[in-house]
Amino acid sequence: MRHRKKINHLGRKSQHRKAMLSNMASSLILHKRIFTTLAKAKALRVYVEPLITKSKEDSTHSRRTVFSYLQNKHAVSELFREVSQKVAERPGGYTRILKTGFRQGDAAEMCFIELVDYNINMLKTTEDATKKTRRSRRGKKASDAEPKAAAPKLADEKAEKAADVAEEKPEVEAVAETPAEEQIKEVEAAEKVEEKSETEEPKAEKEEEPKAEKEEEEPEAEKKEEPKAEKKEEEPKADDSEDAEEKKEDK
Repeated sequence: MRHRKKINHLGRKSQHRKAMLSNMASSLILHKRIFTTLAKAKALRVYVEPLITKSKEDSTHSRRTVFSYLQNKHAVSELFREVSQKVAERPGGYTRILKTGFRQGDAAEMCFIELVDYNINMLKTTEDATKKTRRSRRGKKASDAEPKAAAPKLADEKAEKAADVAEEKPEVEAVAETPAEEQIKEVEAAEKVEEKSETEEPKAEKEEEPKAEKEEEEPEAEKKEEPKAEKKEEEPKADDSEDAEEKKEDK
């Protein structure tokens, strides 16, 4: 039970606890955001926020007081030069704790602790929320007169812009037409060259094919002529044999 125990000792002796919180406070001031356990973050918030309030009064006494807690001259100079200016209009609540879940191993609850004025994303959301505030109907009637008065001015400005754009358009089109036409002509010329090359290739093939056929036919003709010559040579031999037989019969 935790009755009347305002201070969380964090399982450390007093000197160890003070040294740890001093180091964590210096890291928070220098880096603007640190990752730690939820118990340490809550203890650090109580430790560092009075020091930030002290930094609003930039005097030798306040600097020495803060240095006695932080024991880091770089953190002290950062606190009094930059952080104190950012926090000047804020009356308190300089830090924010963002829970991230549980640590694997001992299931300790983890979180980020950061300086409020240095989280850009959170500042944007607050600005957007303030812009979307609703107004009463009475305020709208008074505010409607201003847009009506401004409407003719806006119409005149739009007409002037449209006239300027209309004057500028022909020049742009004239400049843009010539390269397009040149590209079209180049493409057409390239297509014609390709068609010519395609038509010429089959003609050349047709001319070459009959020549090859003729060359093949020539040896056949030579083969046919050779047996004729042999027959002619053989015929006189037959006549000679007949003459010899006739001579033998006469004898």
